[in-house]
Amino acid sequence: MNEIICPNCKRAFKVDEAGFADILKQVRDHQFEEEISTRLALADREKESAVELAKANLKNSMQAELAKKDKELAELKAKNVTELAENLAKKELEIAEMKSLIQSSEIQKKLDVSEAIKVIEKERDNLANELKIKETETQLLEQSIKEKYVNKLGIKDEAIKMKDDEIARLKDFKQKLSTKMVGETLEQHCEIEFNKLRATAFQNSYFEKDNDSKGGSKGDFIYKESDEAGNEIISIMFEMKNENDETATKKRNEDFFAKLEKDRQEKNCEYAVLVSLLESENEFYNTGIVDVSHKYKKMYVVRPQFFISIITLLRNAAMNSMKYKAELNLMRNQNVDITNFEEKIDAFRKGFAYNYDLASRKFKTAIDEIDKTITHLQKTKAALLSSEDNLRLANNKAEDLTIKKLTHGNPTMKTKFDELGK
Repeated sequence: MNEIICPNCKRAFKVDEAGFADILKQVRDHQFEEEISTRLALADREKESAVELAKANLKNSMQAELAKKDKELAELKAKNVTELAENLAKKELEIAEMKSLIQSSEIQKKLDVSEAIKVIEKERDNLANELKIKETETQLLEQSIKEKYVNKLGIKDEAIKMKDDEIARLKDFKQKLSTKMVGETLEQHCEIEFNKLRATAFQNSYFEKDNDSKGGSKGDFIYKESDEAGNEIISIMFEMKNENDETATKKRNEDFFAKLEKDRQEKNCEYAVLVSLLESENEFYNTGIVDVSHKYKKMYVVRPQFFISIITLLRNAAMNSMKYKAELNLMRNQNVDITNFEEKIDAFRKGFAYNYDLASRKFKTAIDEIDKTITHLQKTKAALLSSEDNLRLANNKAEDLTIKKLTHGNPTMKTKFDELGK
């Protein structure tokens, strides 16, 4: 049982559990409702106050924001107006500057164009003057060249005319001669050329026609020369051959080699030389002095202009070898081994023949060049100098040949010479 005191009368009464729970429920429900009502009323008031406050705050905020925006708008308007004014002034200034620049540029452009035109006109005038000068120089040069070559051509034409006249004269002369007379004319030419030098260069020489026909034939001329002791230095059998241009049967140089060799042997001559004008178009014989020793020993074919040259070269070589021949004979009598000595003599002769042949070729080249135009004179001079050098080399080889060099490498001969020297 629960005891409850009445709040009004202060009397106490007891209530069972069910009644107490029911009373407690009623009290609670009444209090809860009152509390709910109070709280709802308070919430409504607070809500209204919050709404009013929010409205007031929103209004204030909106007004402040609006004022701010108005201020910013005013400031922006003022700023934009200022910037626009400044930009406008700046643009107007730029436009004025551009106009001034364009105007200045146009003036400068006109000036530059004017200056460029003046420069180009000056260059044009200079080029025109230079062209006139060049044309004048060219005309003068052409005139000079024409005059120069007209003179040269005149000289050349005159030389050609003289040669043509000489050729015509010789052809006419040769046509009037028989084949035998032409040959005899060549013999006379060679004899005259030799006699021109006989008193100075060939004082101790024999050069006469071969009149001995005991063997059935004879040559044209025999050249012989001996030293003061009577020792023969050199001997040459000469055959002179020419042929009339109108002769029907043309002969070759080779056709006369066998007879010339036979005459050489029968007359005991050391060398055989065919002086020939045959085969005038054959370049082999036109080179000058031609060595045909591959067919016949010690035989040469020459054109008439080399007649004196072949005698001089063979004679000089023979004279330089005379003392070696004497020493060779002495050593042979003493039964000395001279194999190497003879080989060196042969090598010397081959070397001499080589330089001699080379010199004759160069000399012939020079002769041919002389017959050409004036513009080939320098080439002719070079050929002549080359021929002179080779002749000098051949002569030096002949003069430089000594017993010491010939006996080099031959101890037997060296011993014999040492004994002779003691």
